[in-house]
Amino acid sequence: MKDDPKISADDKALFRKSVKNIRQLNQDRVTPAKQRRQPGARRMRGDEGGEQEDMLSDAFDPAELEAGEELLFARPGIQHTVLKKLKRGQISISAELDLHGMIVSQARQALTQFLRECQIKRSRCVRIIHGKGHSSPHGKAKLKTRVNAWLQQRDDVLAFCSARPIDGGTGAVYVLLKRN
Repeated sequence: MKDDPKISADDKALFRKSVKNIRQLNQDRVTPAKQRRQPGARRMRGDEGGEQEDMLSDAFDPAELEAGEELLFARPGIQHTVLKKLKRGQISISAELDLHGMIVSQARQALTQFLRECQIKRSRCVRIIHGKGHSSPHGKAKLKTRVNAWLQQRDDVLAFCSARPIDGGTGAVYVLLKRN
């Protein structure tokens, strides 16, 4: 340590006293602390400009859903009463997306755009109509199966379930979204 004329003798003595019991480390690596990300703020900025590529995967269980099969999904921590209200259609629907007649790639893009807009508008509950798959080859509900998988991949989706018969039944889902 070079002598600096600006540092007084008392300050030097105080410094030496404070570092007297410090020992040298055997390694020079430091494990960085995990940085907490703001959920969605960075993702939304990238999404708005179309800069971030669609992250929904088609890698899902190949077992196709039947036309009349009900969908139900809830993240851990969702209260039973909230899920019950969602199933009963007691949460106000603020937006709707109809995927009828779309091919899979169009549906994925439309769903991504729709959920992005819902996030910006801070929508709480939305309805997505995927259809029952009656016009699909072999009666398998392709869009229904994919919507089921895609929604489970989204962090902003807290829960979803098949709609009441008056709102589309097993051809539509109510989706509960996280508010950012």
